[in-house]
Amino acid sequence: MIELYDDERLDYLLNEDMRIIQSPSVFAFSLDAVLLAKFAYMPIQKGQIVDLCTGNGVIPLLLSKRTKGKIIGVEIQERLYDMARRSVQYNQLEEQIEIIHGDIKDMPRQLGYSKYDVVTCNPPYFPTISADEMNKNRHFAIARHEIYCTLEDVIKVSSQLLKQGGKAAFVHRPGRLLDIVTLMRQYRLEPKRLRFVYPKMAKEANTILIEGIKDGSPDLKILPPLIVYNDHNEYTDEVKQILYGTSS
Repeated sequence: MIELYDDERLDYLLNEDMRIIQSPSVFAFSLDAVLLAKFAYMPIQKGQIVDLCTGNGVIPLLLSKRTKGKIIGVEIQERLYDMARRSVQYNQLEEQIEIIHGDIKDMPRQLGYSKYDVVTCNPPYFPTISADEMNKNRHFAIARHEIYCTLEDVIKVSSQLLKQGGKAAFVHRPGRLLDIVTLMRQYRLEPKRLRFVYPKMAKEANTILIEGIKDGSPDLKILPPLIVYNDHNEYTDEVKQILYGTSS
């Protein structure tokens, strides 16, 4: 049995295949994380994968269904690290997934340079905030704002961890697209695949999924758009397939 603390709960993942520890006052994963876990390239049989800013470990858990490779999740917040660690234990995935409590900026030195096949990250999206806002909910503030790591930190560390030819995949906001592409090229991650995510048809995109190859040759593919909700405010068939493995 896994012990739950305070307002933690066990939620289902992937059409009830797995469970994950969540807390409404500390952290609950978003659709963005699920979309990134589906979008990112994964070696099927073997390989080494790192998920930066792993939160409660949702991306490593989802990736474990797509690869037999070893997965490391890195989380700076001790409470979230502990939630992720217990979720891995609950799902009996300790042989495949390791959760590390630490700062992503220390990971190349700690884990090794140029060793990994894939790096994924659902990073904080927003610039830093005032101490006042920070104090309202520290867990949310750190997860959402660039307090402990910036976009540049994420991309630099991803490049340092990756082998030549390794792939990095990120989810972010469209408003940062030019920053992301500029930084990826600065740190030798050539953008290769880009997908825009729209809340509904005829709405502006509110999310991007982007993948680059370390020292890859220039050739960016723009993938078909992903629409989250249909006109009836229900998930589209593609999103249902991603979330539940079915479009019905």
